Amino acid sequence: MTQRKIFEIGGYVAAAVLVAFGIAAIVMGVNGRNEVRSDIKREFIVGSPDMNKTAILAEAKQAKLPAAVIADLPTCNVADKAIVTGAQAKCFASYMRIHSFEATGGKTYAQMGRFLTKDGKDTNDSKLAAIDPKTKQPVENGARNLWVTETALTNALNTSFFAEQVAMFGIVVGIALVLSGFGFGILAFTAFRWLPAQEKKKALKTAAKPIVA
Repeated sequence: MTQRKIFEIGGYVAAAVLVAFGIAAIVMGVNGRNEVRSDIKREFIVGSPDMNKTAILAEAKQAKLPAAVIADLPTCNVADKAIVTGAQAKCFASYMRIHSFEATGGKTYAQMGRFLTKDGKDTNDSKLAAIDPKTKQPVENGARNLWVTETALTNALNTSFFAEQVAMFGIVVGIALVLSGFGFGILAFTAFRWLPAQEKKKALKTAAKPIVA
């Protein structure tokens, strides 16, 4: 077997491997995307009527949320819509965060105290906290616990968005690999078959021409 033949076969093998990996990446990406959407759909999440930029702005102003929060309000729209995609899940999560701000008065988890005083203010000092008559323990800050729940849910929703994006990236990479494989195969055929054949034909035509004295 000549060296040229080895390179030609190697080119075809490389092309086949690229196409195979590309198809596998596309299949895995499609399956991943479908699984993410299936998992989201079975939760039966529906956006509340205020999950659009106009309604949430009015609510934020009414709740007197800080200017920094109002400036970063979501602008997507999932009001009264079933949440079935990663992008919709991410949008829903962004509105959940605003709802949590409304419940906490614009404070994040780290800005709130662990307990509540007798007059309803938050504090980290258990000595200043109101005492629950049943448990005889300091009264926990319910808004802070709400934020923990919100964070867990929004992280799950944002993770589904990330997973869907990864799946889409896998599909794009798979398509690129398939195209690269076909291109590699065409290049190998052109370099080791078509061009040598054309050069051979040209040489035969030149040799066949009569020599004029």
